[in-house]
Amino acid sequence: MKNFMQVIFVALIILSNHNNVQAGGSGYTLPLNLAVKAAKEAVRFCEASGYHITATVVDMSGQVKVQLKGDLSTIHTKDTAFRKAYTVITLGPVFKLDTSTQVAKLMMNNPNKPAFLTVPMITPLPGAVAIKANNKIIAAIGVGGAPGGAKDEACAKAGMVKIARELPK
Repeated sequence: MKNFMQVIFVALIILSNHNNVQAGGSGYTLPLNLAVKAAKEAVRFCEASGYHITATVVDMSGQVKVQLKGDLSTIHTKDTAFRKAYTVITLGPVFKLDTSTQVAKLMMNNPNKPAFLTVPMITPLPGAVAIKANNKIIAAIGVGGAPGGAKDEACAKAGMVKIARELPK
């Protein structure tokens, strides 16, 4: 019963976050051209280091805005890239976190970790970063496929940095 209640609690947090973001977000939606530019840069940055990855940008509703599967990346990279970005977009605004590394650290010693892990698509692994406009999270970019989450996250950050100057401050 205790685990069931923890799962319900986590689900309510995520659902309330979704509703709050939709109602009280920045009022700015990441344009498709910037989502594509960020994902392309993440793939390019990783490929320059010899990593074959997939980059996924999700919007505030957790839906895929764009997903680019780099040449030679394996099939599972699309799922890990999405799930990392989804984790940041759903938990980042609630816990004031900008990266999936921060989510992973939050979960490390959290007594509710087992409950969080039962929520579909939550993956507290390094490899995703928030995209912000007007100092609010508007999207997230996740990467899967490099040898290690820190490398995935560096590629995701490169994608975010590529478009940062084009976003409202």
